[in-house]
Amino acid sequence: MKSTVEQLSPTRVRLNIEVPFAELEPDFDRAFKQLAQQVRLPGFRPGKAPRKLLEARIGRGAVLEQVVNDALPSRYSEAVTTTDVKPLGQPEIEITKIEDGEELVFTAEVDIRPEITLPDLSALKITVDAIEVADEDVDKELQSLRARFGTLTGVDRPIAEGDFVSIDLSATVDGEDVPEAKTEGLSHEVGSGQLIEGLDDALVGMSAEDTKTFTTTLVAGPHAGQEAEVTVTVASVKERELPEADDEFAQLASEFDTIDELKADLTEQVKRLKRIQQAEKIRDNALEALLEQVEVPLPEQIVQAQIDDTLHNAIHGLDHDEAKFEENLKEQGSSREEFDAESRTNAEKAVKTQLLMDALADDLEIQVGQNDITERLMLMSRQYGIEPQQLIQVLQQNNQLPAMYADVRRGLTVAAVVEAANVTDTDGNVVDTSEFFGRAEDGEAAEDDADAGEDAADDAAEATEAAEAK
Repeated sequence: MKSTVEQLSPTRVRLNIEVPFAELEPDFDRAFKQLAQQVRLPGFRPGKAPRKLLEARIGRGAVLEQVVNDALPSRYSEAVTTTDVKPLGQPEIEITKIEDGEELVFTAEVDIRPEITLPDLSALKITVDAIEVADEDVDKELQSLRARFGTLTGVDRPIAEGDFVSIDLSATVDGEDVPEAKTEGLSHEVGSGQLIEGLDDALVGMSAEDTKTFTTTLVAGPHAGQEAEVTVTVASVKERELPEADDEFAQLASEFDTIDELKADLTEQVKRLKRIQQAEKIRDNALEALLEQVEVPLPEQIVQAQIDDTLHNAIHGLDHDEAKFEENLKEQGSSREEFDAESRTNAEKAVKTQLLMDALADDLEIQVGQNDITERLMLMSRQYGIEPQQLIQVLQQNNQLPAMYADVRRGLTVAAVVEAANVTDTDGNVVDTSEFFGRAEDGEAAEDDADAGEDAADDAAEATEAAEAK
């Protein structure tokens, strides 16, 4: 087989592939074996009919068509391997010549990973806000903990923000009742904003047995996007009484004996949360800095596929009614043009990030280890509430294992970028990034059920290799 590469653009190539018919003989053998099982000829047992008789019965053209269709994927894959092309997405294949007994010639146009000039990572400078734990941050956590141990007591006064109420709700649109909006005995914390817009404002100042009607826009159900008249009736009002923040409360709510020990622990918890937030900012700033420095040619078809996927997800819940979708956008103060522009911007950034991370991963020779896959599987299994082995089956059925591997590798690449960069905070201090961006050695088990994750990781690796080999 002979294959050559024709560069159409920085992100697209055409493979020109010539296959001598002599190399298709194994394909002809397979095709005739399949046909012999399917076609019954008088005097021959299934699978035993001679090739000449089968060909006479079916026709040379039909046999040739089957051979060519079966041969194209494997010959394309072979051409990709021998030419060292790194394809993105599926190829557009066109047969340009079939000369029976002589040769098969076809072309395959496909988007590819572009050549990218990578920056010096050691020169990358990242700055993030310094970590500061203020007294009000700790007080907020203490208030939250006290609220968990608070008690609700009925009060005979107008409703204030923070009160807990039991209410009845009903709604009408254009004078017609909305059955799905009617409810009785609903518990609600005033000011939480967890129910319909305008409800909290209406409730403040009302008292038990009061009724009020206000106007709002429904956001769900068959009347989504329409204005409705909502009537609320208050059944009861309660306020939350908090326990005193003293040593007795510390012993009740924690393993500590004194309130000072509890506050010290809460301070460490807040500090830990701020370190996590700082690490997320370091990651984001590292990616932004790289994207600003590096030119990445974008394959239009890959970008368009992401745009199409965004639109599909947006209108799927509207029965793919684009007119209704545009109406909803208008009610939200947006437009289809703004949505399309934002979708393209986001898609271009996502594709550029993926291509850049893959190029850096190759340059840094990033390898995905057993421990990396185990950690990702355990995290995902907890998120979805299923066992690791079951998760593997779901990912495999949806052909998502290669994408999971690629995502893990990109995450490791970001960590390597951060490790190589110069990271400081706004006070000029060097930030130690090893806690969140360091990489544990394979074989270390941080989870009690790590064995199950490692077994699933083995299965995932085998399945991914099989998928990539096809």
